[in-house]
Amino acid sequence: MRKTLVALVLLLPIAGFLTGFIIAGRAESQAPATTGDGRPAASPAAAIAQATGALPNLSDIAERAIGASVNISSTRYVQIDPFFQRYYGTDAVQPQTSLGSGVVVSADGYVLTNSHVIGNAADEIRVTFADNRELPARIVGTDDWTDLAVVKVDATGLQPLPWADSSQVRVAEWVLAIGNPFSFSQTVTLGIVSAVNREDPMSPRGFIQTDAAINPGNSGGALINSRGELVGINTLIYSETGGYQGIGFAIPANMARNVMDQLIRTGEIVRGSIGNLSYRLVDAETARIVGLPEARGARIFQMYRSDPAYRAGLLPNDIIVRFNGEAVRDPGHLQNLVASARIGSTATVDAVRPGRNGGAFTAEVPVARLRPARRRF
Repeated sequence: MRKTLVALVLLLPIAGFLTGFIIAGRAESQAPATTGDGRPAASPAAAIAQATGALPNLSDIAERAIGASVNISSTRYVQIDPFFQRYYGTDAVQPQTSLGSGVVVSADGYVLTNSHVIGNAADEIRVTFADNRELPARIVGTDDWTDLAVVKVDATGLQPLPWADSSQVRVAEWVLAIGNPFSFSQTVTLGIVSAVNREDPMSPRGFIQTDAAINPGNSGGALINSRGELVGINTLIYSETGGYQGIGFAIPANMARNVMDQLIRTGEIVRGSIGNLSYRLVDAETARIVGLPEARGARIFQMYRSDPAYRAGLLPNDIIVRFNGEAVRDPGHLQNLVASARIGSTATVDAVRPGRNGGAFTAEVPVARLRPARRRF
C-alpha cells in the first residue's frame, strides 16, 4: 500500500465542502540557561530524570504549553449547490468550516500556524483559547513555501511559549505535541525526537521527525521540549491510513521564527529564483553514466524558455552539482540555496550535461525574485 505525507489540518465539512485554516504569532526570545560548553542546560525535571533513569514530570510544562495553544476554525461562505438554487435562490450561500491548531507566540495576540490550515480565502477565522475564550482573527501573512502563517487576535496579556534553538535539538530527547486532533481540544502527547533535519528531497524544508502521536487537526500545533520551549510547528504525518503511525514532522522553530518575523514586518517573504524549474533526484545509475562520484545534485526535469536559467544555457536533464560554490545535495537543498541568493546578483551554477556531447560546464545565471510573492492581508 502506498504511503503518503498527509497535511494535518482536520477538515470539518459543512454542506459537503472541505477547506482548512490556522493562525500564527510572534514572541520575544527568552534565552535558555546554558552549560559551560554553550549547550542548553537541562531543566530540573530532566536532570532528575537523567540521574534516576525515570521519566521527567512534564505536567507543569504541559499546563503552561496548553495555555499557549489554541484551536483555530476558519469558515468560507460559498454559493449553494445548483440543485438547491431552485428552492433558495441563486444568491444563497452555505458555510464551509475547518479546524486546526495554533501557538500563541506574543503577549499582544500573534499566533503561528500552518498556511494550509487557514488558506487565503477565509471569510471568518476564530481562535479559541484553553480558557474557552473565542476571538476573531485576521490574517497577517502566509508563506506556502514553508507552509507557515501568522494571524492576529485583539488581545493582550497572553502567555506565549519561549523559543528553542532548534539547531540544538538532539535525537531521542523528550518532546510534547499539543494540538486539536479530531477536534479534541488541547490534547497532549509524549514522544521523542526520532530524527533531525529530515529532508523531503522535493521540498525546501528540513523537518524534525517525532514519534509523539499527531493526527489530523494537529496542524499548526506546538512541539515543545522538556524545558517548555517551542521546538517546532507540527505539520505532516507519514501514514498508510491518514492516521497516527508514529512518524510525524514539525517545521523547526528557527525556520518558523524567521518566516514569522518577515511576515509580521512586511507581510511577505522575498526569495531568489532562477526560473520556474522543477527537479528530480539523481539516482546511482544516472550518476554513474555522467561520471559523478556519488548520487548527489538536482536534475532539471522541466523549465521554460523565459526562465533565467534557460537563457543562461541550462537545459532539461542537466544535473546541477554546485550553486555559488556550494555542493548541491538534492533538489530541496538547491531550492534553499537559490531562495537565499541575493536578488539581482549573478549565480555561478556548475552542472553536468548527459549525452555524447555533454560534460561538465558552468553557467552564470541572473537571480530574479521568486514569484508570486506572498501578499499582505
